[in-house]
Amino acid sequence: MREFTKAQKARHAIREFKTLTDASAIRGFYRPCGKMGKALEQCLRNLSPEIYGSMNDPRIVELKGLEYVIDRLPKGIEECNRIILTEEDPFKNDTLQPTLPLKRRRTCYRVGQNEMCFVITRGLSEIYDILTHMTFLVVEARKIHSRMTDDSGSLTIEWSELEKTVRHRDPFSDAVLDQALWSLSIILGRPYRETRDTFHYLEANKKQFGSNNGLFHLIHSLGQRIEAEHNNRNDAIIIYLTPSLMRIIGQQEYEKKWASDIKEKLIRQNLHQRPIHIISANLHSVLNVLYGFAALQTDGRTTQGNRYDFFHDLRQHQDEIETFAAAHGFFALPDRSGAHIDCQFIDTSHLKGLALHPDLDITIPESAETAPVILVIDYAFGAQAFEIMENLLDTYVKDGRTVTFDYSSISIMGKAGILTGDKGDIMLATAHVFEGTSDNYRVDNDLSPSDFPDTEKVYVGPLVTVLGTSLQNRDMLEKFQTDWKTIGLEMEGGHFQRAISAAIIKGNAREDMPVRYAYYASDNPIKTGRTLAAGAMGKEGVKPTYLITRVILEKILRTGKPERPMP
Repeated sequence: MREFTKAQKARHAIREFKTLTDASAIRGFYRPCGKMGKALEQCLRNLSPEIYGSMNDPRIVELKGLEYVIDRLPKGIEECNRIILTEEDPFKNDTLQPTLPLKRRRTCYRVGQNEMCFVITRGLSEIYDILTHMTFLVVEARKIHSRMTDDSGSLTIEWSELEKTVRHRDPFSDAVLDQALWSLSIILGRPYRETRDTFHYLEANKKQFGSNNGLFHLIHSLGQRIEAEHNNRNDAIIIYLTPSLMRIIGQQEYEKKWASDIKEKLIRQNLHQRPIHIISANLHSVLNVLYGFAALQTDGRTTQGNRYDFFHDLRQHQDEIETFAAAHGFFALPDRSGAHIDCQFIDTSHLKGLALHPDLDITIPESAETAPVILVIDYAFGAQAFEIMENLLDTYVKDGRTVTFDYSSISIMGKAGILTGDKGDIMLATAHVFEGTSDNYRVDNDLSPSDFPDTEKVYVGPLVTVLGTSLQNRDMLEKFQTDWKTIGLEMEGGHFQRAISAAIIKGNAREDMPVRYAYYASDNPIKTGRTLAAGAMGKEGVKPTYLITRVILEKILRTGKPERPMP
C-alpha cells in the first residue's frame, strides 16, 4: 500500500480533528481521557503543530506553547475539570463578572471552583481554537503528572519542593526563587534559563493584567488535576458543548445584531448615502494616522523626528487622540452584540482644515455630501469574518423600506504568517486558498508593490486561509508553498472574500468595487523559533502597520490624483 507523505498525513490529521470536533458538538460532550478525547489528542500528535514545539517529546514540557495557550485561555483554566461551551451568555445580567483572556477576545466565566464556561460568539473557529488549546494542555498535564512520583510511587523531592513553593505566601528572596526554579526545571525537563524566562514572562502578565496564576501554581495545578482524575473518575476532565450550540452558530445571531447596530448608527448620523469605505484593521492605526499629528500639535507637543517612532509613541496618547478625533468627525461604536468586534466611523468631511501628517498625500472633497465615510471594524476571528461581512453587505429593511448603502471599497489589513520572508515583511494577496477544502478565491487586489517604498520587502501571491493558527504543520505548509506558490497563511481572508463574492452575486455589492488585502508578517511558522509562540512583534509591527494604513487611506482619499512614489 502506498505510504502517505508527511504533508498528506498532516492534512488528514486536520480534517480528522475538525470531524471529531464537529461530532463532539453533536454528541454534546467528551472526556479527554475517553475515546473521543484520545482520538483528538492523537490527531494533534500526528499533526505536531509548529506552535506547540516539543509537545510530542514525553521527556520535556513545552514552555513556549504553554505561554501561548495560557495567554489565550482564561485565568484559572488549569484548576477546572468541567469546561462548558455554550451559545448564549448565561450571566449577562448577573453579578458574576467575566474572566477575559489576555490575548483572545472571548467571554468566559469561572463558575464555582471547578467549572469554566465559554460563551461562543465567534463561530466554529472559536470552538476549534478552544478545543485545540485544551487538548494541548491535557497532553502537557500528563507529562507533568508523570514527574510527580518516583518508581516506588512516592512523591519526588522536586514535587515536594514545588508544593512548598506553592504554599509559600511571602515574597521570595532571590536565592529561594533560584532554588525553586531549579527544582521546577527538573520537573519540566527544561534548562534552568528557559524555566526562569517563562516564569518571568507569566509573572509580568500576572502582575500587570492579572491574567494567570503564575508558573508554579500552573504546573502544580495541571499535575494535580490529572492525579485527581486517576483517583476518582468523577473528577475526570469533561468538556460539554450545549445542544443548541451548532444551531445558533448557523443562524449568525450575534453577527446579525452587530451589523444591524452599525447600519442604525449610519442612518442616525445621516451617513448611509455617502460613499462608505470598509477597513478591517486594529482600532488605533487609522485613528492615529488621520488624527495623531493634529491632536499633538493642538496640545503643543513636538511632532518631529522619525515617523515610525512618532506613530509608536502615539499609543501612549490614545485617550487624548480619541477626544480630539471625536470633535472632528470620529465616532466610536463599541460592540453590544457579543461578537467582540468594536467599530469606528470617520466622517472625512470633518478632516478639512486639520493639520494632517506631512507624509500623507490625501485630498478631502470640497462637498461634505461626497466626502467618504470610513468604517473601521476590528479584527474578526476565523470563519466569523464571513458572517460579519455577509451581514454587513446584506440588504437592510427599516420601517418596511429597504435602505441601501454605498459600499465603495473594502480593505482588509492585518497580521499573517509568512512562508517566504521574515517578520515585518508585507504580503499582498492575489488569491485565498482554503485549507482542507476545494474552495479557492481569486482576488483582484487594488494594491501592488509599487504602492510601497522600494526599501520594503513586499511579496505578492496566494495566501492559505487556515482552520487555526494552532493547527499548522511545517510539512503541510511547505507543500502549500511548493504547489500553490503561497506566500503566507492567515485565518480570515478567504472568509471575507467568500462573503464579498456572495454579495456581488446577490447584487448587494458592485462588481467593480475595489478590494484590498495587505498583511504584515507577524511570524514565520516554518522557521524554528519564529512562530507565534515566540512572542509578539512589539515595535517591529509599527512600520508595516503604518505603511499599509497610509496606502489604504491614500487609495480612498486620493481618487483621481496622479500617483507619486512613496518616500
